[in-house]
Amino acid sequence: MHVGAERITQAERRARTRGALLESAARGLSRYGYGNLVLEQVAREAGFTRGALYHQFKDKQDLTLAVIEWIGETWMREVGPLIEREADPVAALLTLARGHAVYCRRNGARVATALRLEFSGQDHPVGHEIERAYESLVTRCEELIGAGREAGTVPPGPPVRTLALAFVGALDGTVIALAGQEPHDEHLTVRAVAGVLGLAPRAYPAGPADLPRTPSLD
Repeated sequence: MHVGAERITQAERRARTRGALLESAARGLSRYGYGNLVLEQVAREAGFTRGALYHQFKDKQDLTLAVIEWIGETWMREVGPLIEREADPVAALLTLARGHAVYCRRNGARVATALRLEFSGQDHPVGHEIERAYESLVTRCEELIGAGREAGTVPPGPPVRTLALAFVGALDGTVIALAGQEPHDEHLTVRAVAGVLGLAPRAYPAGPADLPRTPSLD
């Protein structure tokens, strides 16, 4: 029993260390970008040594790829269920916007946008992975917009793909511009995407009261 308990403790300690390093790296990537990210500073701000970081990640590329994966996993865990429980596509889209705004108080949007800009047009594993993550979000929105068009709740207009790209652009742009301005970041993000969808102002609801409230990394 003692050995098993010790193994669990070590696994939990390793997971906490990894999580702290990923959050610190996300802060660094959002502030400085990939090229200017200093691993020693990432480790120090997380409360660990550089050796502890290299025990978890082999290099800066490995760490950055892990950050992208971590953002995707935590986003799906926190925002995904909120979207899935909405039967109406428009309600799901607006809930996605609200949940994304709240989630990105932990820098999710800024990391993704910074990396997309930095690696635009480059043949690099980080660039490929961030584009894959971006395309996944666009596709999710495209499916919901298409369903809304079929149901008649999303007005006719530009092609669904075009509208999905505009939706994600308004989503991330508003979240980044209003960073640190709670609760306006959440409310105005919903307004921005509702405008892109062509919804009347009265069409977007106040939204669920149980969206997870996440602390800022700044």
